[in-house]
Amino acid sequence: EVMCLQRRPSALGWSHIELSSITVLVYRQADGRKVLRSSIREFLCSEAMFHLGIPTTRAGTCVTSDSKVVRDIFYDGNPKNERCTIVLRIASTFIRFGSFEIFKPTDEYTGRKGPSVNRNDIRIQMLNYVISTFYPEIQQAYSDNSVQRNAAFFREVTKRTARMVAEWQCVGFCHGVLNTDNMSIVGLTIDYGPFGFMDRYDPEHICNGSDNAGRYAYNKQPEICKWNLGKLAEALAPELPLEISELILKEEYDAEFERHYLQKMRKKLGLIHLELEDDDKLVSELLETMHLTGGDFTNTFRLLSSFLGDLDPLKLEDFLEKIAMQCASLEELKVAFRPQMDPRQLSMMLMLAQSNPQLFALIGTKANINKELERIEQFSKLQQLTAADLLSKNKRHWKEWLQKYRVRLVKERESVSNAEVWNAERVKIMNSNNPKYILRNYIAQNAIEAAENGDFTEVREVLKRLENPFAETEDLTEVQEDQEEETVAAAATYAPVTSSRLPYSSKPPLWASELCVT
Repeated sequence: EVMCLQRRPSALGWSHIELSSITVLVYRQADGRKVLRSSIREFLCSEAMFHLGIPTTRAGTCVTSDSKVVRDIFYDGNPKNERCTIVLRIASTFIRFGSFEIFKPTDEYTGRKGPSVNRNDIRIQMLNYVISTFYPEIQQAYSDNSVQRNAAFFREVTKRTARMVAEWQCVGFCHGVLNTDNMSIVGLTIDYGPFGFMDRYDPEHICNGSDNAGRYAYNKQPEICKWNLGKLAEALAPELPLEISELILKEEYDAEFERHYLQKMRKKLGLIHLELEDDDKLVSELLETMHLTGGDFTNTFRLLSSFLGDLDPLKLEDFLEKIAMQCASLEELKVAFRPQMDPRQLSMMLMLAQSNPQLFALIGTKANINKELERIEQFSKLQQLTAADLLSKNKRHWKEWLQKYRVRLVKERESVSNAEVWNAERVKIMNSNNPKYILRNYIAQNAIEAAENGDFTEVREVLKRLENPFAETEDLTEVQEDQEEETVAAAATYAPVTSSRLPYSSKPPLWASELCVT
């Protein structure tokens, strides 16, 4: 894993040695050694996920040394020496979906096969081990019928996976590389490579700079996890016939994901007493409003707990001012929609698409070209927009959605006997489901830069926040209200701002949009 300020592809692998419940992982790039920056990100994020209540591996220790390896961080021909580091992960098991694919028979189209093909004896032994060790209640319930036992096992893995990815979506977490080898057989978040928490809400957000096709984009995570379950189903046959596993996947996955996702979203919106049919529409309209205004995913949800549904124009305007502060600025949007292709290159690609579609298909995709054209159009519109126009437009969008939210809160309030008690409960539940602190890329980068200079204080400070993600108060070391103007001025530049001058719960500074993880 690499965090850098330039978009450059890389291909790193991983290896691990399992020692009972502890796994030591080292990342390999010829020399097989992992470095400090990626280790810090992995250590902090696995702990962050645990304290957010999301199933995950844990980080036991992060140990660095004076040993150095050469890494070309920016892939620009300017390598530098970096300190070697080891992350200790802890979990009940590190067996993955892909562990069962090493037995796959030869593919009739590609000729590829698993390295342990025809060793069904080992595959059956591993399946028995997984079920009896990690799903003992299923083993006990179906001890006399292996097919029913295996079906119950696959159903439970399906449900755990659906709930896990629903939790990801509700905090804006993007995994980055969701192949079958990064899917835990016990439903844990595993392998923190090019991950990222989404800042500005974008359903097509890609956290992995080398994922050019957007295969693992935020909005595709639920579907790709379902696809991976399909591959696990194939690897379990014939011990679990495909007609059984495919039916389980069809009946259980989407239903479990949607149920858990909506249940979590109701809590995030403080809808705690009534479950209405239109709640899913309210959620989707909220996300659409967030998308239109470039709302910060984490901070917008957190702010909604202070919305009282009051029709007083002054109070509503005050709230609209606060929520507008969490929307993307004109400068942020210009960076986000800045064209990524040279105009001449784009023109040549468009000509090639018309004159030689076959050759074009080999070197480019229609989706990528269309996305670039949309980016150019959006960037052109932004050039004509003023900050005042943007603010007015954002307030209008949010006012429309808040009116719908107010109507829903009124229904909620009318279903209880004591409105004051209800509101206190609502705020408490919202603030315990909408984190104030997440591991934003800019926060991780500040901690990494300090650690690379020998100061691990910032890593420890960040870890404190991540261990209490729903905490209300800021630490005294963070900025006070009267320093906000200085913070905003600093955030408008591309130079990194030290975390002592920028609150950990702040929207990211403009320079953070240039960070890239691959």
